[in-house]
Amino acid sequence: MNFPKLRLLLATGLCVLAPLAADVAATPTSGDSNGSLQHEVDLALQRGAAFLRQAQAADGSWSNPQQPAITGLALLALNPLRSPNEPELAAALGRGFAFVRAQAQPDGGIYRTGLSNYNTAVCTLALLRHGASEDAFLIERARQFLVGQQASQITRPELDGGIGYGPSGVSPKRQHPDLDNTLVSLEALRACELARQTGEKPTGPQLDWDAAIAFVTRCQNLPSSNASSWVSEQPSDRGGFVYYPGFSNAGASDRPDGSKALRSYGTMTYAGLLSLVYAEVPSDDPRVVSAVEWLSAHFTLEENPGLGEQGLFYYYHLMAKALSISKAVHEKGTGAVPEGWARDLALKLVTLQSGDGSWVNRNGRWLEADAVLVSAYCMRALELIRERL
Repeated sequence: MNFPKLRLLLATGLCVLAPLAADVAATPTSGDSNGSLQHEVDLALQRGAAFLRQAQAADGSWSNPQQPAITGLALLALNPLRSPNEPELAAALGRGFAFVRAQAQPDGGIYRTGLSNYNTAVCTLALLRHGASEDAFLIERARQFLVGQQASQITRPELDGGIGYGPSGVSPKRQHPDLDNTLVSLEALRACELARQTGEKPTGPQLDWDAAIAFVTRCQNLPSSNASSWVSEQPSDRGGFVYYPGFSNAGASDRPDGSKALRSYGTMTYAGLLSLVYAEVPSDDPRVVSAVEWLSAHFTLEENPGLGEQGLFYYYHLMAKALSISKAVHEKGTGAVPEGWARDLALKLVTLQSGDGSWVNRNGRWLEADAVLVSAYCMRALELIRERL
C-alpha cells in the first residue's frame, strides 16, 4: 500500500478521495484579510485536541468502546500531520490505534457489537490516514469485508447496490442499505484504491461501482433519472436526496391523489453529492448538477435544511467535505458556492466551541449530544476549510 502518497495528500487537509488530481478545486482565498481567522481556527483545533486527549479512556477508546467508529473519528480529528512532535498527542494516537486494531474480527470487519459496516468503514479511514505499514493486512481484510456488504439481488431490488449498517447485532429495520452507510463505505473503499502502489493490480473481491451509483441515483429526488413513485415533483425537492429509496427523515408531502412524495434534506444531499464524487461520476452529469443546484438553493448555516437542529454538526462536517472537493460546486457560473462560505463556516464553528474545547448539539438526535463525536465532526470540518480562508 502506498502510505507515503496518502500522507502527502492528507497533508493538504483534504479527506481521502479518488479524484484528488482532477476533481479538487479550492475556493479562492481572500488574501491576508483572513489571517486572523486562520489563527482562530488553529486555536480552536488546539483546544479541541486538548479536549479529545483528556476525554480518552484508559483502554484507548473514546466515548463508547462498543462503537469503535467514534474512536476512529477522534483519531481522524487528531491530525498527526499538524503537530507530529507532541508527545501527548503521539501517546493518545498510539493508544487509540491499538484499540482500533484490537476490534478486528475474524470476518475482516473492525467492530465490536452492531453497526459492523459503519464501524469498519470509519476505522479503515483512520488506519489509512495513520499510514502504518503494519496495518496493511488489516486494511485489506477490512476492505474485503466492506465489499461483501454491498446488497445484490435482495427482496427489495431498489436497494441493490447500496450498503447498510451490516448484519451484526442490528435490528431488522436497520439491516437494509442506506445512503449514509453507502457514503462512508465508498469513501473508505476509494481511499483503499488510492493506497495501492503504482501499477499494483487489485486482488480479491471488488465493489460493483455501477451498482453503487444506481443505488445512489435511486435516493435522489430527480424524475429524469429516478422513476420511483415517491419522487417529488416540487421544485423545493428537485435534485436533493433522501435516506434510502422510499424513506426520508424529512418526512413526506401529500399529493392530491393521496400518495406521498418524499422531501429532500441537507445532510443526505451532501451525502449524495459526495457519493457521486467518490464514484467518479462526471461533474457535468445531470445528477451532480441537480444536487449542486439543490444545495445552492438551500444553503444555510443556521440549520440542517429540512431537519432543523437535528444532525446539524454532521451537516457541517459533510458540507466542508463536499464544498472542498467537488469540482461541480466550483465551476464558473453555477453560483453553487456562496462567496466566503469557508470563512462563514469557520466563524460559525469557532463561535460554537464550548469553553472546554468541545462542541455539542443541544439536539441529541443521532448521538449529537456526545461531545466527542460532535467535536470530531467540527475539527475535521475546520481542518478541511482552513487553507481556503
